[in-house]
Amino acid sequence: MIHDNEIDATGLLCPLPVLKIRKKIKTVSSGEILLVLADDPASIIDIPHFCNEQGHQLLKMDKNKTKLTFFIKKK
Repeated sequence: MIHDNEIDATGLLCPLPVLKIRKKIKTVSSGEILLVLADDPASIIDIPHFCNEQGHQLLKMDKNKTKLTFFIKKK
């Protein structure tokens, strides 16, 4: 999927991935897509919850053996 910005949150544990998203998403324009890479299992719950609470759209979430990938569209 095409994205406008990217965050690599691999190696970071809860709540750091969400905190990085919160900081970065303030700098992007409405409608832009943010790619987030993470490997903390809690991100499966935390990132969708963050999107829901803040009104951003979680377009896609993928999981492989070691990495989680999230595509978030800013509201």
